[in-house]
Amino acid sequence: MLQDVAVVIFDGLSPFELGVAHEAWGVDRSDTGLPAFDFAVCSPAGRPVRADGGFEIAVQHGLERTERADLVVVPAAHHDAPVPTEIVDALRAAYDRGARIMSICTGAFVLGAAGLLDGRRCTTHWRYTEALASRFPAAEVVPEVLYVDDAPILSSAGTAAGIDASLYLWRQEFGSATASEVARRMVVPPQRDGGQAQFIRHPVPQDHSESFGPLLAWAMEHLDEPLDVETLARRALMSPRTFARRFREELGTTPHAWVTAQRLRRAEELLEESDLPVEQVAASVGFGNAATLRHHLGRSRGLSPQQYRRRFAAAR
Repeated sequence: MLQDVAVVIFDGLSPFELGVAHEAWGVDRSDTGLPAFDFAVCSPAGRPVRADGGFEIAVQHGLERTERADLVVVPAAHHDAPVPTEIVDALRAAYDRGARIMSICTGAFVLGAAGLLDGRRCTTHWRYTEALASRFPAAEVVPEVLYVDDAPILSSAGTAAGIDASLYLWRQEFGSATASEVARRMVVPPQRDGGQAQFIRHPVPQDHSESFGPLLAWAMEHLDEPLDVETLARRALMSPRTFARRFREELGTTPHAWVTAQRLRRAEELLEESDLPVEQVAASVGFGNAATLRHHLGRSRGLSPQQYRRRFAAAR
């Protein structure tokens, strides 16, 4: 289980992405029963790092700190900056011993320089996906998604997508209920799915009638009912075609994908927190039967409902 986190930084660092890594892994929330981590920021020889913006960050640890980390995080830096050889060597060593390695935004270029993206699916900020693919042609760059997990490498897009990827990893390690509690503590929405689009055409509704907030809240309370496009569109007072288009524009995903994700997340919470039979869990979240739940959970987590329950109910 993930217990030790090291963040690797060097000159040109983007301070916001370092803040994301600290918020996700460096804040002690054990007062509410959440896991706490041995968290450290490290640089070559523990030297101070000049951040983008012209100020320096004092660093207490050298790269030897990565030698025992379960998770090594690489925040964003200038995408065309040369990567220090010591960092390349440290990342390769961490990979070779089986550590999880996560990049935020243009941190993916650092992983590419270490050869860790060769033959793997990955992503970065949408402005730099073409540059990433050009510089590292052996990588399979997936443009415009929020994050990509090609274990043990987890790469995420710009800025807040690092939060989404971190919450995803919280879910993978500690379960859906724990990740939801972390999201509440961070005052952010529950984790968005990795395949959701980075670029949303109309992120702010032009007027109240275009906001899907009330509809989504209603849907979350009625997951056990039919929630196809026609049903949702009728409640939103739109034609199905208009509804599907506007939903995609505002939320960056399809209605079907959003509903499936909410059903799966709720099923995970029930498996963790209740003793309900799997068939009843499936019916209560709208999957209909255990076979459908097993299909979605297996595709998302690689676990059957019984395996998921054994792993995360016991941990909780």
